[in-house]
Amino acid sequence: MVGNAPWRWCERTVAMVRQAHRVLAADGGANHLARIGVRPEAVVGDLDSLRPGVRAWVGEDRIVHRPDQEHTDLDKALEYVAASGQVDEITVLAATGGRLDHAMENLGLLGRWARRGGPRVELLDGHHRISAVAGAREFATRGGQGLSLLPLGSCATVTVQGVRWPLTGEPLDLAGRTGVSNLALGERVTVSVTGGVLLVFVAHPPGW
Repeated sequence: MVGNAPWRWCERTVAMVRQAHRVLAADGGANHLARIGVRPEAVVGDLDSLRPGVRAWVGEDRIVHRPDQEHTDLDKALEYVAASGQVDEITVLAATGGRLDHAMENLGLLGRWARRGGPRVELLDGHHRISAVAGAREFATRGGQGLSLLPLGSCATVTVQGVRWPLTGEPLDLAGRTGVSNLALGERVTVSVTGGVLLVFVAHPPGW
């Protein structure tokens, strides 16, 4: 899935898109895909950011107009692909750059999808792979890899193992104590959360 935030392609992300099982765009995300010549199977949203030339290139048969203003285009696009019942995991590019209010909404959206179940949704930017944990999750890491933990609001208890500064059933609060800039010790980090949703930012390894 490609969103509409500012985005710079690199060799790795281009390859990721070209090898993906399915590729969709949230509104103007199709503009990013057009730059690398990858036509999405669907462009979903209110279409206010989709360039006319890109729309013509995509084709009207792949345009899914969703004018609803109660949900963001990314939310609409996630709903569209989840409704197919054919995906277990969705990686979203171009969701966190640009306007801060849009980035915060997309991080909140990540948390809402973690609570509802269904496909696992992750955001990918130039620095991190971002996941939301509303229960328990294991992350593949490398020794020394950066890891940050930010609650969406507050979490009653957070337990993190496999890091330099572990947590054992401790509360975190975005307006109080958070968990920025931890380090993985080895190949696995486990995170368990009760009473809230925790955003886990796993830094890309050197040379990513």
